[in-house]
Amino acid sequence: RLERIAGMLKAPSADIESKLRDVLEHTKAMERELVQLKSKMAAAQGIGLAGQARRIGQVHCLAAKLDAVDSKAMREAMDQLKQQLGSAVIVLAVVEAERVSLVAGVTKDLLSSVKAGDLVNFVAQQIGGKGGGRPDLAQAGGHDVAKLPQALESVHDWVSDKLKEAS
Repeated sequence: RLERIAGMLKAPSADIESKLRDVLEHTKAMERELVQLKSKMAAAQGIGLAGQARRIGQVHCLAAKLDAVDSKAMREAMDQLKQQLGSAVIVLAVVEAERVSLVAGVTKDLLSSVKAGDLVNFVAQQIGGKGGGRPDLAQAGGHDVAKLPQALESVHDWVSDKLKEAS
């Protein structure tokens, strides 16, 4: 068994411990680099998405799908978009392994009329999921990827209705 492991590591049996340590260190470094790259990619996508926000009165509303980012990077993109857009309601989605992850964000000035938890649940129910969180930031998941475009499109009407109710 030791000889097979040495063969897999392409090292003599006597050196497999140090070779395995090197491989593990390299793997950890690559994982850290991957996290950083995903974060940068999400930030770049976020910058491009700001221009897609629709205006509902004085409020920016954005519902969009990000590509090839993880949930942490999606939250970072959310924070960046909130700063860029000012008064905003945002829903971001990412599909990973046939599962949808959602994050909804609402800027502080709108919390009296729009709650991120209510919004993310509204979207999640349409894709067979549920979620929750704080009034300014909430997360959800779902499994019906095919319904995601329609669910994201419904965000604008939902936000518009909530803003009218608050007026």
